[in-house]
Amino acid sequence: MTAKNISSRGRQDKNGSSNDKNSNFKKKSENHKDKNFRPHPLKLKNFKVKPGTENTKKESDDIRLNKYISNSGICSRREADTYIKAGSATINGKIVTEMGYQVKLTDEVRFDGALISPETKRYVLLNKPKNYITTMDDEKNRKTVMDLIKTAAKERIYPVGRLDRNTTGLLLFTNDGEMAKKLTHPKHQVKKLYHVTLDKKLAISDMQKIAANFVLDDKMVFVDAVSYIDNQPKNEIGIEIHSGRNRIVRRIFEHFGYTVTKLDRVVFAGLTKKNLARGVWRHLTQQEVNNLKMI
Repeated sequence: MTAKNISSRGRQDKNGSSNDKNSNFKKKSENHKDKNFRPHPLKLKNFKVKPGTENTKKESDDIRLNKYISNSGICSRREADTYIKAGSATINGKIVTEMGYQVKLTDEVRFDGALISPETKRYVLLNKPKNYITTMDDEKNRKTVMDLIKTAAKERIYPVGRLDRNTTGLLLFTNDGEMAKKLTHPKHQVKKLYHVTLDKKLAISDMQKIAANFVLDDKMVFVDAVSYIDNQPKNEIGIEIHSGRNRIVRRIFEHFGYTVTKLDRVVFAGLTKKNLARGVWRHLTQQEVNNLKMI
């Protein structure tokens, strides 16, 4: 009797244990969405991905048209909606007025006919020191201005114009192609002010000749202003020009028999070196950016 009871109880315990296991298995099967769930490797080929999840990353690369326009630096998102409704935006050559339209990174987007980029526009001003060359990289491993502003922006920014290796002073960097083109095109006559140190005193007669404009290498040179610097020796000169010709300031003085020993650009397109130490950079203020856009 005792043995039978024990045997019966044993069968009951065994059956009960089996039922519990089956119950647990069902729960796990029904709850396969558990974060710890992993399908058997041999069954992976038959494992079905939840519909709509396979393209999540691809879809996340798209960007709303109003945000695309806003990121390009043209206007705010709200203003972009107004322009979109008015038909100012085209995608791959077709006008798009649909609110919420998703732009792919491979699409060609134009605003009022001009090609735009969704990259946030950056404007960085550097007070360039001596012995740095204005180039993106150098085969001879010389120091470049890019070494000085490498932490200024995650976007790839470029120098606007050039300063030669021995010239110091203001140099602007940006990824705004339209702005860079405007600041370097002769028709906009962007003014630059230089502090020049000569190897000897500048004669008044030579200063007058420079101020009167003259021909250099068969081309007319136009100087906006030239003068001695107040309270400084007569070899310290201030000269304002809008020409973008290569090494133009040095060549002007060489033409009249002088050697430039130091050359520092102290003003560029209205921007100054105020509170900007040599070798240091800063981002332009929004007001400064607005002023440049008005040129």
